[in-house]
Amino acid sequence: MFKKILIANRGEIACRVIKTAKRMGIATVAVYSDADANALHVEMADEAVHIGPPPASESYLLSERIVAACKETGAEAVHPGYGFLSERASFCTALEKEGIVFIGPKPRAIEAMGDKIESKKFANEAKVNTVPGHIGVIADADEARKIAGEIGYPVMIKASAGGGGKGMRIAWDEKEVRDGFDRARSEAKSSFGDDRVFIEKFVVEPRHIEIQVLADAHGNAIYLGERECSIQRRNQKVVEEAPSPFLDEKTRKAMGEQSVALAKAVDYQSAGTVEFIVDKDRNFYFLEMNTRLQVEHPVTELITGVDLVEQMIRVAAGEKLKIKQGDVKLSGWAVESRLYAEDPYRNFLPSIGRLTHYRPPQEGVSDGVTVRNDTGVFEGSEISMFYDPMIAKLCTHAPTRMEAIDAMAEALDGFVVEGIGHNLPFLSALMQHPRWRKGDLSTGFIAEEYPDGFHPALPDNKEKAVLAAVAATAELLRRDRLDRLGGRLAPHSGRLKKDWVARIGGDYLAVSVADGMTNGSIDCIISVDGGQTQQVCSDWRPGELIWRGSVGNTDVTAQMRPILNGMRISWRGLSVDTRVMLPNMAELEKLMPVKLPPDTSKMLLCPMPGLVVSIAVSEGQEVKTGETLAVVEAMKMENVLRAERDLVVSKINAEPGDSLAVDAVIMEFA
Repeated sequence: MFKKILIANRGEIACRVIKTAKRMGIATVAVYSDADANALHVEMADEAVHIGPPPASESYLLSERIVAACKETGAEAVHPGYGFLSERASFCTALEKEGIVFIGPKPRAIEAMGDKIESKKFANEAKVNTVPGHIGVIADADEARKIAGEIGYPVMIKASAGGGGKGMRIAWDEKEVRDGFDRARSEAKSSFGDDRVFIEKFVVEPRHIEIQVLADAHGNAIYLGERECSIQRRNQKVVEEAPSPFLDEKTRKAMGEQSVALAKAVDYQSAGTVEFIVDKDRNFYFLEMNTRLQVEHPVTELITGVDLVEQMIRVAAGEKLKIKQGDVKLSGWAVESRLYAEDPYRNFLPSIGRLTHYRPPQEGVSDGVTVRNDTGVFEGSEISMFYDPMIAKLCTHAPTRMEAIDAMAEALDGFVVEGIGHNLPFLSALMQHPRWRKGDLSTGFIAEEYPDGFHPALPDNKEKAVLAAVAATAELLRRDRLDRLGGRLAPHSGRLKKDWVARIGGDYLAVSVADGMTNGSIDCIISVDGGQTQQVCSDWRPGELIWRGSVGNTDVTAQMRPILNGMRISWRGLSVDTRVMLPNMAELEKLMPVKLPPDTSKMLLCPMPGLVVSIAVSEGQEVKTGETLAVVEAMKMENVLRAERDLVVSKINAEPGDSLAVDAVIMEFA
């Protein structure tokens, strides 16, 4: 077994590999760029080597610097994680030349399966069902348009060396093919240094289901069940689960056996994933093989009890698999939510900045439920524009799917992140979505259910009552504390009064408190809007970010953020401003005028921090609805900004190459 390994990656996956290596008694070496000098993976590793400036092309993607770091530290093997150099055969070959072991498959398998065009050719030869399409290199947009017409719309344009949703576009007509081809090539070039793309048929109402395989150097190969990855946004996975709620045992076995056959055909050695598109009739088509560890591997580990990183290390060290196919048992259900630095209220555009608060839920096992959080950050960490926006992967495991989903909902409600925009509100709301809970999924789920983007849902009457009870008890406890700190405040606090009004968003609800606080904690009887009385209990204290307790028969985990004269409460995807006051104050407040936001309708604002790639118009130009105004890149994704109506450009305030902050004015209109 190896004595020391180097992790050629960063963030949560580097931390994840380090944890297993430490458990196995293997010393670890981290590598880091200038941007990651104070990163968590650097702190966790036994040694760390600086490899260059923040851009990945000048640090994490330079194989010669990884090899040099191995020589400097005496690392015997390299685990590549995912992304960066994980599927680059030349990197594997460079390590082998220096006598350093690559913890992953051999170059032949990477070359055969890592390139999407070549993998499709190989799969066809191996009699694996593939999606209809053109799997050769496409020269230009005109050829792409011709090929798309022959295949039949809709089509998917995909980067050959792509991954993570980058370099992918769906086209429904000729115009979208031309635009999508250019954008896909540009993103592919920027992200992977390879601008080749191919085109295949886009399966309508597809499910994205993948099979985890594990193989050694002695001819042994097994599959460890499947993962459902259909909840995607911009072709990037957001929520995964294992097993799939859609597959039956017959289909699972067929997909698994086909995946193992493909792995054996390329002499695969390590953990890998064979991805399939599955239609509504459970017909499945080979999509690609990822010759690396997948982001979503934790859900497979949770339902099988197999540490995939450990198995990768053991296989790389020459050991035989000790697990037989008959030993693989799927136990319970696991769900993974990817926490991204993306603002759901701005159409999920990237957000950067410092994590002023970062407090994940407690990991561990309780009452048959497991909570796991794979992360690479800590409170005070900086989320930069140079890398993937993923902050953490929150996982829950329970005996049944509904129990795992409910556990995830509670864990998300208790996950505190402040300082940047993030998708926690969306993930929390998703856990309550009837279609998700039913398991009626497709890769178009988010686009279908949120066609106009994600907006906070309005609470129903029952939810308003719960929020009013939480807000009222929090305010009464605050007043109770003031009274205890200074008796002179008591005559003015209203602490002993029975009747209150809670403003929940724009609604005013009468709140009646039958019993007060006990020993400075929340334990009282409350009635909201004349409804049934309910007992409210919580150990919450003023200043705490999480309110945990019960309102009647409803268990509540809510986040509490102070605002002017009130509290913003976030719960189950809801985020509501609340204020609790005496009835006469409420009547006066209703008479106050509402301040309107400034008019920005004649400006194009930068929707996220990013780099201006291009400006498509000039001052004085008349543009039509839908025409491209500018392209802004953030976290390696190009975002096309289009005109929302016919207008005339009066002033342009930015130029290509400018680095802009969120809401910076790119151009103005007459």
